[in-house]
Amino acid sequence: MPVLSIADLTELAARALKRAGATKTMATATAQALVVAEAEGLSGHGLSRVALYAQHLREGRADGRAKPKIVRKTGACCLIDAGGGLAFPAAALAVKEVIKRAQRYGIAFAGVTNSHHFGAAAYHLAPIAAAGMAGIALTNSPAAINAWGGKKAFFGTNPIAAIFPRKNAAPIVVDLSLTEVTRGKIMLMAKEGKAIPLGWAVDRDGNPTTSAQDALTGSLTAIGGVKGTALALMVEALCVALTGAALSRENDSYFEPGNKPRIGHALIAIDPRALAGAEAYYTRIEDMVGSMLADEGVRLPGARRQLATARARAEGITIADGLHQELRKLAGRSRKA
Repeated sequence: MPVLSIADLTELAARALKRAGATKTMATATAQALVVAEAEGLSGHGLSRVALYAQHLREGRADGRAKPKIVRKTGACCLIDAGGGLAFPAAALAVKEVIKRAQRYGIAFAGVTNSHHFGAAAYHLAPIAAAGMAGIALTNSPAAINAWGGKKAFFGTNPIAAIFPRKNAAPIVVDLSLTEVTRGKIMLMAKEGKAIPLGWAVDRDGNPTTSAQDALTGSLTAIGGVKGTALALMVEALCVALTGAALSRENDSYFEPGNKPRIGHALIAIDPRALAGAEAYYTRIEDMVGSMLADEGVRLPGARRQLATARARAEGITIADGLHQELRKLAGRSRKA
């Protein structure tokens, strides 16, 4: 299996997306996000998505020429229209806005509407932590989780991510889907023809299934049962009711022919200086971390991703031959990248 540098993979993915119809800005922003996910070991949100995004660009389910714009702003809040394009340029604009507004107001909320797949949610929060702030990212997605007591998929996987900066260490990163397993992982298993464990999903008729393909068109099991579905409802309300985006059930599956997604995202930044103060924040964070790590075997959220990224930067990223060939074909490469 080939080993490629982060820079080479980013260039290859960007070329594939640009060839499918994305602007240079959109292709580069998207490729960078997907390669970071791949470096972190999140292959379900990594380079395996390039082909899907390229397909959506070619079919018109994503507008490769879209430019995100602020359509409403009031104090600490703003609403951004992604214009039906891939999510990453709009998310970057949202992050820029919440940092600027939180520096003024102490806290800021940016909603994004009319968007596409968000990728790994925590990816968008790194600049917020770099600015010395805590951050939260939420998004809805095509229906994947049944409402409690129901059989049909209603809510999306609706991930929740948060980041908390530290003074002389990597930030604490929390990033979780509200399903037992991410849809991206099931997508990979479907492509590889692998069965999934019983309990991960039900088919479109509500029957438990071990078929990855049936799971993608059915409903995934929420974490914690009724508690997971309640959290999914919370994310749906924040990302849809506040932004005017489409409900998860109104967005067709990414993995079948369907409509143009109108996904909603929410980005929040909180400046510690507006509350107990930066020094108090960092002291309390380190007190918490120190107490946690004193218990042998504890690992901080995000630590595994950070180690994987450091390894990828130093040694490159190993990808499957089939994925490499697919990326080269999409990029119009006749020779090895």
